[in-house]
Formats: sequence, C-alpha cells, structure tokens
Amino acid sequence: MLTALAAAAPWTDPNRFGGPGPGFPFFFLIPLLWLAAFVALALLFRRGARRRWEAYGGPASGPNRSPEATLSERFANGEIDEIEYRARLEVLRANRPQRR
Repeated sequence: MLTALAAAAPWTDPNRFGGPGPGFPFFFLIPLLWLAAFVALALLFRRGARRRWEAYGGPASGPNRSPEATLSERFANGEIDEIEYRARLEVLRANRPQRR
C-alpha cells in the first residue's frame, strides 16, 4: 500500500510535470546558508579573541602603550630613580595634547 501511495505522489517524480522538481529553487539557498554559518562562526571567534586579548593586557601591552605606562614600568624595574621619574612624568604631562 505504501508503494502505491509513493508511486502516486506527484512530488516524487521530478520529470512528471516537465520541470526540475519541487526542490529546485531551494538548491541555490544551500551555499548561502553555509556562507552565513561560516560568517557567524568567524564573528563569534573574532569577538572571543578580542575579549581574551583585552583581558590579558590589550593595547597597553603592545606598541600602542602610553609613554606614562612605559615610564612607570621603568621606575618599577629600577632603571630610573624617583627624582628622574617625577621629572620625566612632569615633562610628559606638560606636553600632553589637551582634550576637549
């Protein structure tokens, strides 16, 4: 009985109506769905990587760190004494561009 029902179903035979079949327009959506999935995964990975990067120092640990942070680190490491630290810090703060 199931065989008779399956044989009578018009959607099982793609050539019955002379067309490519009922699944034809959805064939082109499959690559778009895969592309959307890859983009979503890439965005999630990028977001997670950015959060980890900011949690472990972020821009303060790279070449974009502030001069005051570099000076503070040199003072903490003992490379310069307190008098030199304060003098250089005063020069840095005096030459800092004003924000509006």
